[in-house]
Amino acid sequence: MTFTFTYPWLFFALSLPLFIHWAVKPYSEKRLAVRSPWFGRLVRFSGHQPGDGAVVQHRTLKETIVGIAVWGLLVFALTRPQYIEPPIHKTVPTRDLLLLMDLSGSMETEDFTNAAGERVTRLAAVKEVLDDFLSRREGDRVGLIVFGNAAFVQVPFTQDLDASRMLLEQLFPRMAGPKTALGDAIGLGITLFERSDVKQRVIIALTDGNDTGSQVPPAQAARIAADKDIVIHTIAVGDPTAVGEEKLDEEALKDLSQTTGGQYFYAGDRDALEGIYKALDLLEVRQVETISYRPRLDLFHWPLAAAFLLSLGFYLLHGWRSRGVPAAEGKASTDPGKMSGPSNYQVENKKAA
Repeated sequence: MTFTFTYPWLFFALSLPLFIHWAVKPYSEKRLAVRSPWFGRLVRFSGHQPGDGAVVQHRTLKETIVGIAVWGLLVFALTRPQYIEPPIHKTVPTRDLLLLMDLSGSMETEDFTNAAGERVTRLAAVKEVLDDFLSRREGDRVGLIVFGNAAFVQVPFTQDLDASRMLLEQLFPRMAGPKTALGDAIGLGITLFERSDVKQRVIIALTDGNDTGSQVPPAQAARIAADKDIVIHTIAVGDPTAVGEEKLDEEALKDLSQTTGGQYFYAGDRDALEGIYKALDLLEVRQVETISYRPRLDLFHWPLAAAFLLSLGFYLLHGWRSRGVPAAEGKASTDPGKMSGPSNYQVENKKAA
């Protein structure tokens, strides 16, 4: 931690009371001290000339010390003392990575093996490898679009990789329909990238069939993506010998990647799929940028509270002691029955007699 002041130049205000005391005259109010119709005679008889006078209330030593302490604390608070805490580093996203995942009915075909050697569906193998791929995306913003009969945003661009992996785990075949709308998924991805100001924009499209349900052909969507500097890598998962809706159109996927400057991959099993994601790690070099800042902890409220409590406590104590002082001794009584001598009224009566 580092201790600092935001406005250290305000320490010059410590000498401000001395300057005011030296430069500004005390407040004075002129008024007659004695009103008498025979004032002139009193002056001649006494032989003294009238002059100006003033009542000056002097501070005690305690009041002076408390005043200096309170003013010093107030100035100390005005300088805004702060503790600068250790720097906190934050990774700035340098790339937006969008995953397009096919959820058509053919993704439930059990022709893959998992890490334990068990036969699983294509989607289960893809999710297992993709989960590990997402765990290494530190510094990227990741998004996920799923497509079947239509395309849907499952995860918008985010740096919350844990949330992305959790939503990935909830996917299952046919949840978006049995068909394959790859072109529409690319078009939806282009729309997401319109809100992005990151230079590197990458789409990884994973499908196991040819496009059978898009309103926008994949080739046309790829040309639009290329115009917007979006690179598309395609990964084919499935049986190249299949026919019908489950047919794997490798030529279309290759053309789609070449149009945008990306690469085409074929994953016949889980090991090949895992190797593809490792190759993508090497292909898409990530330049991580970090920013750092040091949090500032304000402390001005402590001297401000100390000044308030000190002044309040002093004057409360001063007032309590003032109330405890007994009446001045020798004070004349106004009760005629308790007067020690004859009253002026009685003296005047005797003279009259």
